[in-house]
Amino acid sequence: MANKGWSRQELLVAFSIYCQTSFGKLHSRNPDIIRYAERIGRTPSALAMKLVNIASLDPAIVSTGRKGLSGASSADKAMWEEMQSNWEDFSFEATAEINRIAHNDVSEFFGSTDEVIDDYTGLDKDVRVRARVGQGFFRRSVLSAYDNKCCITGLAVPELLVASHIIPWRTDSSNRLNPRNGLSLSMLHDKAFDLGIITINEDMTVKVSDKELSQDDGFFKVAIKSYENKPIALPEKFAPLQEFLAFHRDNIFQG
Repeated sequence: MANKGWSRQELLVAFSIYCQTSFGKLHSRNPDIIRYAERIGRTPSALAMKLVNIASLDPAIVSTGRKGLSGASSADKAMWEEMQSNWEDFSFEATAEINRIAHNDVSEFFGSTDEVIDDYTGLDKDVRVRARVGQGFFRRSVLSAYDNKCCITGLAVPELLVASHIIPWRTDSSNRLNPRNGLSLSMLHDKAFDLGIITINEDMTVKVSDKELSQDDGFFKVAIKSYENKPIALPEKFAPLQEFLAFHRDNIFQG
């Protein structure tokens, strides 16, 4: 009997898993994938294969030369393009589908969706709800891309990590939820990045500002200055766009 095609609802679930799960966990033994597969009436192997097919569409993964990444369907490609063109709508619809199949308990798979955004001013209730849902999706997508570690220090305590926007939330509404506009940073380095004390060079190394900063602060030297010119850990997926990093260097960094 021929395999049935994947419905839009099933694809939303698969793409949501892909976005919010570390690449190394996209396999049929992952307990989350086993539970998801049961909910959508697929085998864990079939769902895992779909995730690999989705990965074949991600330039960050394909560029590493990984083998066996092929087989993406036209529907996969269409949803990839849809996702890339409107992260806000995609994240909201995908999260709604996850809630539906998880009986409104999205935390069963991904934890709390509560996230703090910079500014709710001027947003009505429905827009605020969408913003909070989107921020949760953005956080999980960015952190999973960096295997839940700070890309500068390697800190691996999720509670101390932030999905830091490269171009600030309030500056570029079209890329607020684009994981390629994010870096996984410790709380300290997120604040330093937001203030322009640090930035990322074109060669993906750390650049530290000397402007108005005490050179006698021992903690600053160890926690921030010592990382100057060191490469960040590159993500497994959703690599940051150079144009976003250039914006940060040109407009936020205190160079």
